Amino acid sequence: MPTAREALLDAALRALGGRPWRTVRMADVAALAGVSRQTLYNEFGTKDGLATALLRQAADRYLTGVDRALTAPAPERPAAVACWTVRAARADPLVKGLLTGVWGEGLPRPGPGVPVPGQLLAVARDRMAAATHPLTPARCERVLRLALSYVIVPGDCAGPRRQCAEPESWSPITPMITSEIDTSFRVETTSPRKTMP
Repeated sequence: MPTAREALLDAALRALGGRPWRTVRMADVAALAGVSRQTLYNEFGTKDGLATALLRQAADRYLTGVDRALTAPAPERPAAVACWTVRAARADPLVKGLLTGVWGEGLPRPGPGVPVPGQLLAVARDRMAAATHPLTPARCERVLRLALSYVIVPGDCAGPRRQCAEPESWSPITPMITSEIDTSFRVETTSPRKTMP
């Protein structure tokens, strides 16, 4: 059974799904959750407090998915995290905003206490580096940034390889990530000058 806080956050997400954040009223959220407005105010203080809680929850959902992706077999972990990043950002506009700093019209804006894109990326990068040794934090960040570039500007769907045959597909990124990682390892292990950072 969800707690009152979870029920309120779920109600806020449902309210946000149907209209812009600026038009969501605290009374509507309380009614959707089946609690009094006072309970809502006691839990979050203000509408800004509710927005902060929604965005923190979205960041936690993303990082939980990163942790889940890191349970994949070792060689597949970077690609699994990249695929999760693309899928999560496409499915949840709050996650997309948190990862890219690009906020669609009608979404709550982050305030104090909400991670900015660089902070969230650093947490994901560090978790990934800890689970994918010998992949360095710099390489983990490169994988994440490649995934985010795919979120912001999807691949060429009209090209000869037709990578985006299905609009919501995130699987085309897997070969790109795998190729990037393989190239990085090959250059590092075979080049005495280590020409790639």
